[in-house]
Amino acid sequence: MSGKYLGKIKPGDPFRDWLIHILGKRIKNKECSVRVFQFAASHMVRRYEFKGEGFSVMGKFFNRPLGFIREYDPDRAMVNEYYKLKEISRIIDIPETIAINRDFDCVLITEYISGKPLYKYFEEEYGLYESLTAVARLLRTLHDKTRMHYDKEKEFVMYSKNLNYLNPDHHTRKIYEELMGKWWYCSFLDLGYGCQIHHDATPANYLLHRGWAYAIDFELSVDHANPIHDPGILSAEIKNFFALKGEDRRGEPYIGHFLWEYSKNLEEFHRITRILPFYMSYGLLRIARGEKNEGHRKYLLREAEGCLRSIERNK
Repeated sequence: MSGKYLGKIKPGDPFRDWLIHILGKRIKNKECSVRVFQFAASHMVRRYEFKGEGFSVMGKFFNRPLGFIREYDPDRAMVNEYYKLKEISRIIDIPETIAINRDFDCVLITEYISGKPLYKYFEEEYGLYESLTAVARLLRTLHDKTRMHYDKEKEFVMYSKNLNYLNPDHHTRKIYEELMGKWWYCSFLDLGYGCQIHHDATPANYLLHRGWAYAIDFELSVDHANPIHDPGILSAEIKNFFALKGEDRRGEPYIGHFLWEYSKNLEEFHRITRILPFYMSYGLLRIARGEKNEGHRKYLLREAEGCLRSIERNK
C-alpha cells in the first residue's frame, strides 16, 4: 500500500514541521525531507514518509471530501473518528491514532502500516482464505467486545437511506418496502444484542501484515447494530468482485469460508447464513451507488432484491 508519489515537502513547510513536532523522538533527523503519496479514498488521504527514518504516517483530511458525501461538519467528523479510534484500539488491531489538527483541513494523523490490502488478495486469490480468516477473527472480536442493545429500527432506516440514494422508481421501491416488511416481522434478525460495527467493511479497509489483520477508516462506524452487518457487506464485496470477472459463483466458497471462520459453531453458522442475505442486500446496494456501468448496476439491484427474497423461502 504505497500510493501515487506527489513530491517532497521540506523544512519550513508548516504542515511538515507540525508533523515533525508531534512525532517527537520517533524522528531523529528533524531536518529530513518528507515524501508525499496520494491514495484514492472518500477524502484526501496521503502518506508522509520521513526520508531516512524508516517511518511513515497517514493523513486523512476531513475538510477535503472526494466521495458521495460532501455536506457535513468536518471538524466534528475529525474529532469523532479520533476518539472512536482511541477506543477501538483497545479492542482490535488498528494503526496507532496520533493526532488531529483543524488548522490543516481537519487532518487526522495515524500510523502507517505497510500491510497488503485485502483487495490485493482478491486479485491474486493466493492467500485469500488465510486473509479472510484473519479479517473474520478481527471482526468477531470487535463485535463480541462491544455488545450493547440492538436498535433494529435504526438499521432499517439505514437500509431505506441506502435505497433512496439509488432513486428507484415507484414499482421497485414498493417491492423493496414489501420485502423489508417481511424481514422486519421475522425473528431472524433478533439475536438479543447489538454491537459496534465497522460498517465500511470493504476490502480496501483491511490490511494484512505478518499474518495479522488491521482495520482502517472507522468514520462510518455504527453502534447498536446487528453483528452480521459487517459480514454481509464484505460478502457482497466478494460476490461483486467475482461478478465483474463474469463468474460470481466463484466467490461462494470464499464467502462460506469467511462465515465459517466468523462463527463459533455449526449451529451459529446456520443462524448467520439465514441473517446474511439482508445485510448482503444492503452491501450490494452500497456498491450499486457508485457503479457507473448501467448493466452491472442493474445486476447489483437484481441480486440485492434476490437476497431480500430469501425471506420468502426461509419462513
